[in-house]
Amino acid sequence: QVQLVESGGGLVQAGGSLRLSCAASGSGFTTLARGWYRQAPGKQRELVAAFTIDGNTNYADSVKGRFAISRDSAKNTVYLQMTGLQPEDTAAYYCNAVVDSWRIRSTYWGQGTQVTVSS
Repeated sequence: QVQLVESGGGLVQAGGSLRLSCAASGSGFTTLARGWYRQAPGKQRELVAAFTIDGNTNYADSVKGRFAISRDSAKNTVYLQMTGLQPEDTAAYYCNAVVDSWRIRSTYWGQGTQVTVSS
């Protein structure tokens, strides 16, 4: 079992910055991929940024150049540095992990953290 705990959301003015953190805990698994997704009211959940299974880093076109995903493997934590925030970035942000445990691949989600950008 893997637990993902996000933190760092909040209210910020347009043009501001926030850093989200996602700490993973548990045992008996190998992490294959980590990422951040977001879901705005009335919209589908979408990828924001991720370290993929094949070792690449992906970003949504809408956040390229403004957001950066990073990780601290020693802390099993992934970060999302968000700069130049705009009202359209307002959403609940979810941390995601794809793990392998005894050759069984599973996907886990955090509880979400709200990011609200005022104009």
